This record gives sequence, structure tokens and C-alpha cells, in this order.
Amino acid sequence: MSDSNIDPFASEEITPAISAEWEAKRRVASALRELTDILVSSSPPVTALDALAERLEDATRGFDTLPRLAGRTAFAEAGGHGNFRQLAHELNPISGMSNPLAPPLNVWLEEGSAHGRAKLGWAYEGPPGSVHGGVVAALFDQFMGIAQALGGQPGMTGTLSLRYHRRTPLHIELQLRGNLRRTEGRKTLVHAELWAEGILTAECEALFVRPVSGMPLRPQAPSGV
Repeated sequence: MSDSNIDPFASEEITPAISAEWEAKRRVASALRELTDILVSSSPPVTALDALAERLEDATRGFDTLPRLAGRTAFAEAGGHGNFRQLAHELNPISGMSNPLAPPLNVWLEEGSAHGRAKLGWAYEGPPGSVHGGVVAALFDQFMGIAQALGGQPGMTGTLSLRYHRRTPLHIELQLRGNLRRTEGRKTLVHAELWAEGILTAECEALFVRPVSGMPLRPQAPSGV
């Protein structure tokens, strides 16, 4: 199978980067995640923080002069960076392997169901020792957005209805399980659950709606702009 045909959501195994560029970006993203976790969970000397800030600022100024691609559409149009599913696998803020904001969440579709796995550290803390409730909602939104593919029609999030059963712990591998409820015209309904070591912490019902004009590949300007 060629790199252009690799489906990043077809297997539990995280698909390898399709190019040396994405491999390097994954390495940078991983280092930044680790640095973020250390930053929010330690109290180093101020002098050490100032020195680190200067190094990071210097690096940022150096990279800021390089060519940039603003958004996944720009990456796709430039060519050589993968298809939209591969770009989502790298750049999504929840599941992107090359996005340092992402935990990341690993999602795959198998035998008519959706599965996910993630482990969240101190950067995602809400209640003490627990994942922030808004982050839990974001996990569901992304996970179920991929799970809706089970219905055969892509759509945009219409509603998310969450029920938090108990706190979702940090530093523990979390499992997500999702299934297609039904499709109704342009609507797709999905149900999902979040588990931590065999304990159900939250569940969600989501409605996705396919726009009349189809899913846009290029960002749309807000109405009135």
C-alpha cells in the first residue's frame, strides 16, 4: 500500500509518519508535550525558567522566518504532505501526532465499532488528579467525529450530550468505545463511553449533521464577512 493510501484510523497500531518531515514533527511535538508536563508540575529556580524561556524564544524567532502553511487545506494544496485523513492524524488538536496540544488520542475503527486510547498528564488537570471536564468533552467530540464514519456520511457536530459518572483520572490509560446508533437523512447519531481501568467515567450521545452542500474542504468565511 502506498503512503497516499494509508488509512490512519484502520488499525490500533499507530501508523508510521508518511515522510521524514512528519517524523521530525512528531519528535518535536513529543518533546514539547514532555516539556509542558514538566513545566506545569514542577517548581524550578526562576533563573532556570528565564534561561529556558530565552532558548525557546530564540528558537521560535528562527522558525518564524521559515515558509508556513496556514491550516490543513494549505498543506493539502501544497502537495506532498498526505491526504486530509493523514493531515488530521498529524495536526488535529486532540488526536494529532504532530500537534503538541494533543495528548494525543489514538482512534481506530474495527469490526463496526470505534475504539480509542489516550493517557493525559498534568497539563490536562481540572479537579485535583482528574482530567478537566472540558477536555473530556473534547476527547468525545474528536473520537465520535471519527466514529461517525461508521454511518458512511461525514458531518459536523450538531450536539454533544455528556453524562459524567465520576472523575476521569490522570496518568491512566483511558479507553473509548463507540457505536453507530442510526442515520436519519443527513443526521448521524453516535454513542460512546469513556473507561478507566474497567470503570465507566463518562458517556456521550452525539449528533452529526452533513451540510446540504456537503463537507467543505476549504474553510468557510463566517456569515456576513
